[in-house]
Amino acid sequence: MNEPIIHVENLCKKFDDFTAVNQISFDVSRGEIFGFLGANGAGKTTAMRMLCGLSFPTSGMGTVAGFNIRTEGEKIKSHIGYMSQRFSLYDDLTVFENMKLYAGIYGLSRQQTLQSIDEKLEQLQFASEKNTLVGALPLGWKQKVAFSVATLHRPEIVFLDEPTGGVDPITRRQFWELIYNAAANGTTIFVTTHYMDEAEYCSRVSIMVDGKIEALDSPKKLKEQFSVQSMDEVFRTLARRAKRTE
Repeated sequence: MNEPIIHVENLCKKFDDFTAVNQISFDVSRGEIFGFLGANGAGKTTAMRMLCGLSFPTSGMGTVAGFNIRTEGEKIKSHIGYMSQRFSLYDDLTVFENMKLYAGIYGLSRQQTLQSIDEKLEQLQFASEKNTLVGALPLGWKQKVAFSVATLHRPEIVFLDEPTGGVDPITRRQFWELIYNAAANGTTIFVTTHYMDEAEYCSRVSIMVDGKIEALDSPKKLKEQFSVQSMDEVFRTLARRAKRTE
């Protein structure tokens, strides 16, 4: 078996007397689309921040792209992409200017920058809009540009934190086509979402309740395990066990 690209063992994060993440353990395989689900207050965002090298764990260990989350956070950041619901694009810059800015942050050379931008614009069929201000784009297009920006430097892993919030179902489906293409090319996708139909698209899904992982398997096997017809029913069954809220 290939070494997992994400390995987490008894990972814990406490804030004073509050345990946000309570000794979670899991592996993610290279090229997998891994759904990381949980209701508000479950601890999933706190866990993701530790994996991205943005927060230091209280105890436990983990590796991301082969780097230790406790001691090599800066190295992790250079091997991952990250996209949140807020997108982090600059509305007063054009599509091209946003891409060029982030390519510089990722440390790409001028040649790599231009080549990668051309590839992304062609993939999106968006070359004609390269000089359009991002602020003038519909939300769905901003979302696609943000995903392309997060993958400009060809990261091994892309973390997506509620990336499809607020967009219509058709646009969400188009966004997931970008995810499928990235995964097919070997990029590992680590995604949180509140849309349970999107959980059906994942290779495997974990569901957190009150800081712990209460279920982890493929959508098909989870539905069989809980004797239900949809991931929404699986999620609701587990979420009812929660005792805390944010």
